[in-house]
Amino acid sequence: MADVIIIGKGPAGISASLYTMRAGINSTIIGRSFGSIGKAEKIENYYGFENPILGQDLANIGIAQATRIGAVIQTEEVVDIRYDIKFQVETTVKTYEADSVIIATGAARNVPKIPGIDQFEGKGVSYCAVCDGFFYKNMDVAVLGFGDFAVHEAESLIPIVNSVTMLTNGNPQVETLPEGTTVNTKKINEFYGTDKLEGVRFTDGTTLPLQGLFIAYGVADTTALAKKLGLATEGNKIVVDDKMTTNIPGVFAAGDCTGGMYQVGKAVWEGALAGTSAIKFIRDKNVRKFAE
Repeated sequence: MADVIIIGKGPAGISASLYTMRAGINSTIIGRSFGSIGKAEKIENYYGFENPILGQDLANIGIAQATRIGAVIQTEEVVDIRYDIKFQVETTVKTYEADSVIIATGAARNVPKIPGIDQFEGKGVSYCAVCDGFFYKNMDVAVLGFGDFAVHEAESLIPIVNSVTMLTNGNPQVETLPEGTTVNTKKINEFYGTDKLEGVRFTDGTTLPLQGLFIAYGVADTTALAKKLGLATEGNKIVVDDKMTTNIPGVFAAGDCTGGMYQVGKAVWEGALAGTSAIKFIRDKNVRKFAE
């Protein structure tokens, strides 16, 4: 069982693991991809490299470094985080448990720019089926998405609501459609309503009445995961203090997901800080257990 789960295997997540592992804290790093660093053609403003380096190469060096000291790397997509005695991180493969979680998922970039989404946030638009599904009992809702994350959200809603429609917004239909759902692959023009969400209008002029919409576009991004757990956010960033501590004890965040300058140097520093903060939290928690 991991003592700490680090979500994200970019610079912030790997940096955190270098500290937690060396402190004797079992660490599991979970990430589907390297994020933005893996797409960088050249990085030439990071300390220690005389010549420019490919982002993918720098990411691989970090993985090798973390693996060498014993960190476990899981290439999986995280779809949910919750707390029940321990933190539980659910991926498309399995569920992991730990005493602490470090979120280093990069910047949130998975909310499509469709008119109406921002307008109806909290008025029919939600980012967490587990959190808000109950409020739509016996209603007609939709999940905006087309991947594993969207399927997971739809499965959470099916037992509660009247109907679930998967809206892919022109993307290919999901391969495995959950039983009890329908799919609509039309391109979306807008989500409409007055005081609250009333439906979706497609580019061909047709409409679909809705009482609720759950955003699960692409993979579960920073904002979606944060809201599932109840973390405080400002816009698309997780709110942290000067120790990378969130509003939930035991949960820390680092890197692009906390906002500010999107640079490797900043991510590495925050990862180190989050790692040391997680170490202190876990050690203090174990001391309290022993005292009891």
